[in-house]
Amino acid sequence: MGFPRSARLTAASDYQYVFADPRKAVDRNFVVLYRPGRESAARLGLAVTKKRLRRAVDRNRIKRLTRESFRHAREHLGSVDAVVLVRDGCASRGNAELRASLDRLWQKVASRHS
Repeated sequence: MGFPRSARLTAASDYQYVFADPRKAVDRNFVVLYRPGRESAARLGLAVTKKRLRRAVDRNRIKRLTRESFRHAREHLGSVDAVVLVRDGCASRGNAELRASLDRLWQKVASRHS
């Protein structure tokens, strides 16, 4: 199963909507900014910058893990628009730790949002 366009924040205005007045779920690896969604299903935006992760292979790995985690959590999130920001040092952590971190953050978002 892929990551459909309907599950993504695509326009700059979508990101501006989330950044304008976000709620936050934070841990040592990620910051999830979210707001009630403007669509019927949860949508994800990624902000994985070169400033935080210099190597393209690290940026791509983090984005892949984040999309996969979101895809599994999406049905429990309801209508929410979320942007995931990467924190310093997450590239040195393993996939299992990052996945567990994201799963905990999605649970926080779901419990606070519903």
